[in-house]
Amino acid sequence: MPEKTNKWKMRRAGLLNFWYYDYEVFDFSDGKLLLRGSNGSGKSVTMQSFLPVLLDGKKTPDRLDPFGSKARKMEDYLLGEKEVVNRDERTGYLFIEYEREDTGQYVTTGIGLQAKRHKPLKSWGFALTDNRRIGRGFELYKMEKGEKVPFSRMELENRIADGGEVVQTNKEYMALVNKYVFGFETMEAYEDLIKLLIQLRSPKLSKDFRPTVIYEILEAALPPLTDDDLRHLS
Repeated sequence: MPEKTNKWKMRRAGLLNFWYYDYEVFDFSDGKLLLRGSNGSGKSVTMQSFLPVLLDGKKTPDRLDPFGSKARKMEDYLLGEKEVVNRDERTGYLFIEYEREDTGQYVTTGIGLQAKRHKPLKSWGFALTDNRRIGRGFELYKMEKGEKVPFSRMELENRIADGGEVVQTNKEYMALVNKYVFGFETMEAYEDLIKLLIQLRSPKLSKDFRPTVIYEILEAALPPLTDDDLRHLS
């Protein structure tokens, strides 16, 4: 069995009222998740819905497509196509649960989304920090007439209470994730990590696997070392 670690590992990730999912939770094994399926089955969309979206809360179309396409907005994953789904409003949630194996602690971060057709998307971020776990005594929805109805932002705030935080901007959410999970000293350092992850997920990386390409990607994503950084090595 692998040794227990004092670092946060992804334990579960979930979607509520998002894309084709009514409610789905994926379990990770030692921080890893394997999705299998034929081309076009939705593996990429599912993963891009979690990472990097749930690291900084940015929901631009290129974040949901590893090829950088801007064809589909976040609202489209909530509402669907008008010709196919007769839906003009929908609220959904995305979340990742992290675990520290050495202490048995859990932290969950996520975002709530409210889409109305032809209107701007509304969103909010949250962190659940008191060891409560979604689907294990804490839910993101209420039951009405046998159906799951996702909480509004205010309802979520009341449910979380003193056991976490709810924020309203991407900047606040990004700071929340760094505060509870990553712990970088500056937000600039955390942003550099996210830029690197986005560069490395590019499909072109496996298509054109040459040392020069890897070098260019890392050079573009990693910040230059300062004199203070180098002084320790001299």
